[in-house]
Amino acid sequence: MMKRSGTPRPDPAAFILANLPISPVPAIPEILLHTAGPASGLWRLAGRGETNPAPYWAYPWAGGAVLARHLLDRPKMVAGRRVVDLGAGSGLVAIAAAKAGAAAVTAVDVDTNAIAAIGLNAAVNGVNILVVAADIIEAPPPEETDILVVGDLFYDPALALRVMAFLRRCQASGIEVLIGDPHRAYLPQKELQRIATHAVPDFGGGRGDDPVQAGVFSLVSNS
Repeated sequence: MMKRSGTPRPDPAAFILANLPISPVPAIPEILLHTAGPASGLWRLAGRGETNPAPYWAYPWAGGAVLARHLLDRPKMVAGRRVVDLGAGSGLVAIAAAKAGAAAVTAVDVDTNAIAAIGLNAAVNGVNILVVAADIIEAPPPEETDILVVGDLFYDPALALRVMAFLRRCQASGIEVLIGDPHRAYLPQKELQRIATHAVPDFGGGRGDDPVQAGVFSLVSNS
C-alpha cells in the first residue's frame, strides 16, 4: 500500500492574501498590515510541531508596535539614514522607518512566511523595503547601516543572549541600536537605557487590542 503524503503547504503570499485581511494597527493607524484572526487557519501555512517556526509575523507585538509609534512620532531619528530591522516579523517597524523617511530599509527574518508577509505589507503601505531571509546574529554587524532596530526579541533566554551579543558588536562598530520591548522575561534591563514609553497593543501576546506600556531603549555604553 502506498503511503499517503501529507497535505502540501500553500504558497505563503497567496495564503496571506486570501486569509489574512488588511487592517490598521491599533494605536498606529498610519500603518496597515495583513493580520491573522480566529478564522485564518494559520496552522495550514505555519505548520505544527517544534520544527516549525511560530507565526510571530502574523500579529502586531508590543515591542515592534512601540518602535513603530516612536519612529513615526520622531521621524528625525531615521530620516535620511540606513535602517536594518532585525527579526522583522510583519515588517511593522521597517515600514514605520520607511514612512518616517529612512534612506534605505532592510528587514531581516529567519521565517520564510514572514518574508512573504513583509513584502505584501510593504506594498500595502506603499514603501520599498529590502527583505532578507537569514539568521545574521552570529555574523559581523551589517555594513552600510546607521541604525539597527529590534522589536520583541527577548522572549527566550538563549535567543536573548545571542541577540544581546550581536547588538553589542553592532554598537562597537558605530551602529546605533534601538530596542522596543514590553518588559519580556529576558529583557536585559540593566544594560539598557529607557528613551520613551508608549501605550501600544500586544495582540500577539494574547492581550488583544488592550494597550500595554512598552518601552523604547538604547544600549548603555560599555566604555
